Order: sequence, then C-alpha cells, then structure tokens
Amino acid sequence: MNLVAHDIVIRPIVTEKSSSLMGHNKYTFEVHKDANKIQIRQAVEQIFKVKVLSVNTINVKGKPKRMGAFVGKTRSWKKAIVALPEGQRIEFFEGASV
Repeated sequence: MNLVAHDIVIRPIVTEKSSSLMGHNKYTFEVHKDANKIQIRQAVEQIFKVKVLSVNTINVKGKPKRMGAFVGKTRSWKKAIVALPEGQRIEFFEGASV
C-alpha cells in the first residue's frame, strides 16, 4: 500500500473531548482505514513538522440509522490520537477552540 502523507491523515477531529486533550499535547485525526501506527506517525511528522511521541488508534464502527422505513448505517472509520512532546504544538488546531 503506497499512501502519501496527505492520504493517510484525512482530517482533524474537533470535538469537546478532543479539545480538552489538546491541553495535554494530544491531537486527534481521522486517518485512512488501512494505515498503521508507523505510517500515521511519519505522516503527521511530515505534514506538521513535529516530533511524535506516541500514536493510539481506534476503529470507530458505523452506527445504525433510520430514515422512516429505510434502515442503513453510518460509515466506519479510524481515529488516531497523536501525542507530542512538551513545547511542540500543531498550529492547525490553535484557531479551533471550543
């Protein structure tokens, strides 16, 4: 699987919980479903020019949804929580405060 860094990191996740993690130098991203922790680490380091301490990943299952008589589900996706060393920040998130 040959993925470019921008294919691995899809988008940042900005929620109340992820915003509180930013105070502990942890940032949350939606990542490519097939990307492993090493690829995620390299992609974040390349895109944001920071050093990554650790990467935790979570597979988020799709939830069942209904529209009247029609039953479906939301898509499944992968979330990564990236920890940075003290003193380093990802400026992309600084304007997004909840």
